[in-house]
Amino acid sequence: MKAVFVTEFGGTDKLRHEDLPMPTLGDGQALVKIKASGVNFIDIYFRTGLYPAPPPVVLGMEAAGVVERVSAGVTSVQPGDRVAYAMARGSHAEFAAVPAWQLVKLPEGISFRQAAASMLQGMTAHYLTHSTYPLKPGDTCLVHAAAGGAGQWIAAAAKLRGARVIGTTSTAAKADAARAAGCDEVINYAEDDFEYQTKKLTGGKGVDVVYDSVGASTWEKSLNSLKPRGMMVTFGNASGPVEPFPPLLLNQKGSLFVTRPSLGHYAANREEIEWRTGDIFRWLLDGSFKLHIDHVYKLSEAGAAQDALASRRTTGKLLLEP
Repeated sequence: MKAVFVTEFGGTDKLRHEDLPMPTLGDGQALVKIKASGVNFIDIYFRTGLYPAPPPVVLGMEAAGVVERVSAGVTSVQPGDRVAYAMARGSHAEFAAVPAWQLVKLPEGISFRQAAASMLQGMTAHYLTHSTYPLKPGDTCLVHAAAGGAGQWIAAAAKLRGARVIGTTSTAAKADAARAAGCDEVINYAEDDFEYQTKKLTGGKGVDVVYDSVGASTWEKSLNSLKPRGMMVTFGNASGPVEPFPPLLLNQKGSLFVTRPSLGHYAANREEIEWRTGDIFRWLLDGSFKLHIDHVYKLSEAGAAQDALASRRTTGKLLLEP
């Protein structure tokens, strides 16, 4: 089968689109024929070695497809089922062996592309807004990169929770996309100081929570944008990882909370996955979330897709199709 993988870490020039052996099924697994696979920053982290894994490292953390076969004892899915999953690496390939407990069946009306574009970022938005900091009416949140794939999901989920949503983007066009996703106010950080504008929009109080996928470049101003006892949720490294800091800093800035969560810890069992994906599919079907797929690349074009994502020029989701 064809797959996208690296045997040494580095730039997109290290990506290989070549044949690998078909996956062998282990206990409790299903073989999925991939129809569409999502492109995410975590793929870049594995390519560069920021997230270490023994080579060859097949990339891709979410996909939708059809079950080809299952190992003995698997009853939750069967051959022919339309399914989707996230947080099982190896989806940038024609086939993947996936733990059956991570697979969810696609309801009628949800396409492979919609599912592949929604699993990782949709569940991320769900856990951030429903579990890490469970938003409630009256809360105000700051969402960085609000026009990106994850940012649009977070803005929409936060709005559905009844929160006031302030987003940051880098262009006027992206600001429009962020507003369409659910942001009440949008700050163009290329033109304005987002810390100053956030404080101005909140009457000097600051926000209850910051959802930050950017990392190093927004860290300090994000902390300064919080109200006392607010929560900083740093969940990505688009500009690089946050540097170590003294815990006393949190006291000095208002007894703040900081967390660095991962979807894997918030989709740790089938019940959590079914809860989160059930809401996600419902939002797609009833129109609560308007999914935007920016571009669909061929599997062989994975390098171009990662370059586009890293450039932060994109608005919405990027997909690969075998």
